[in-house]
Amino acid sequence: MKHLVLSVFVMVAFFATSVLAQQDKSKRPSPPKLTEGTIDGVGIKVDYSAPSAKGRKMIGGIEKYGEVWRTGANEATVFVIDKAAKIEGQTLAAGKYELFSIPGESEWTIIFQKFGAKGQWGAYDYNQKNDALRVKVKAGKPSEFVETFTFVIENGHVVFKWENVQVGFSVTKG
Repeated sequence: MKHLVLSVFVMVAFFATSVLAQQDKSKRPSPPKLTEGTIDGVGIKVDYSAPSAKGRKMIGGIEKYGEVWRTGANEATVFVIDKAAKIEGQTLAAGKYELFSIPGESEWTIIFQKFGAKGQWGAYDYNQKNDALRVKVKAGKPSEFVETFTFVIENGHVVFKWENVQVGFSVTKG
């Protein structure tokens, strides 16, 4: 009897995991988004999930100052460049990276981490030894409140905006 109960439990757990794994990501509270563009001949893609503030204090609230953040929601944000580039004047090889950040009130650290075989959920498995590059940038304010986390590529920068915070980093060909 114990074996039967255990077998049923394992089958139910397997089924539930399979269903969740195939769940339509677009129906998540923080749906997936893709921003693409070119700066100085460098092709850029940012694949992220876009949370909404929904009346909550996010930056400096739920997303604490001084703590590593996945720079979006759900899986870690993925940053891809098709050629070597300079990020804030520092060289980053062409490739695929997980993009993390450390929020600050006036200065942020942007982290490009070597992409793992399967990617990672959130920043739970973040390990500084896997960093490919870290740069510091100043935080600013968007022209108006931004309800849903958004990446844009504009004026030679990759910029993300959320609530009353705007952070960007420069990209030039490497």
